[in-house]
Amino acid sequence: MRMNFQRKLPIPQDVKKEFPLTETMLKVKEERDAQIRDVFEGVSDKFLLIIGPCSADYREPVLEYISRLRRIEEQVSDKIIIIPRIYTNKPRTTGQGYKGMLHQPDPDAKPDMYKGIVAIRDLHIAALKDYGFSCADEMLYPENYRYLSDLLSYVAVGARSVENQQHRLTASGIEAPVGMKNPTGGDLTVMMNAITAAQSSHTFLYRGWEVISEGNPHAHSILRGYIDYTGRSCSNYHYEDIIKVNELYAESGLANPSVIIDTNHNNSGKQYLEQIRIAKDVVYSRNQNRDIKHLVKGLMIESYIEDGAQSSGEHVFGKSITDPCLGWEKTEQLIFDIADKL
Repeated sequence: MRMNFQRKLPIPQDVKKEFPLTETMLKVKEERDAQIRDVFEGVSDKFLLIIGPCSADYREPVLEYISRLRRIEEQVSDKIIIIPRIYTNKPRTTGQGYKGMLHQPDPDAKPDMYKGIVAIRDLHIAALKDYGFSCADEMLYPENYRYLSDLLSYVAVGARSVENQQHRLTASGIEAPVGMKNPTGGDLTVMMNAITAAQSSHTFLYRGWEVISEGNPHAHSILRGYIDYTGRSCSNYHYEDIIKVNELYAESGLANPSVIIDTNHNNSGKQYLEQIRIAKDVVYSRNQNRDIKHLVKGLMIESYIEDGAQSSGEHVFGKSITDPCLGWEKTEQLIFDIADKL
């Protein structure tokens, strides 16, 4: 076997006991979960902004960024619910490069999975304890979800993972809303099948247990653009694209039809400044059509303190070390612009 087993890592239950949540933190998360759930169920007409760095890198700039989001949310909370992105796992197309804080709690050091588990839990706890934010993360590894299951208010399944059976079945047993992205090839039926699986009950193997899931009624779609057969980026956030997804939902009989628009990735052609235009375009579409307004629950935006991304070897505070992000000044203005137009 071409693997060297390094050490046995602690199970999630033990890590949670070592780094527990307080009663106050649990109450804050419970309140936020209810507010977010009301959006997906159509009880609330607030708009979700799932926003933050492409991937969490260093603790200090991530928390500085979140502190700035807190100040903004206090000004737009009548219209917007902000869910910070603390993405601690980074999918890599070829498997090379920084794989996220779970692998490398110090991006400048060698991978250390135990320190990574502690670091990502510590970061999510700090966001909740110090700033009142329960956050979003990507479920890149279904078996690791339990290390953060008491902290997350939103979970995303990526374009490369959405066809994977284990991701779909695990999503069916998660209490938080789970967004299923369209696959990189753009086939919307794959995304809809993933949502159907996630909303259904299943018996399956998880972390060495036979488990029965109840189904997740808040599993929903994320439109993130796609790559066509020539390798060209294509967008799917436009008015006509959303109408098509609305028709697919109508045919499906799924609960709580909902769409989140990812303003980056192939929707922007990875041109991060395009996120500003795309966000405004989506809000405009919502304002033109009642069905779209009911269906589109929010946006996913990649944003950090500094514009763009830094090269290897640089150490710019709050500048992405993976994909380029909107800087803070542009982010702040965009949030206020969105709030004004909702």
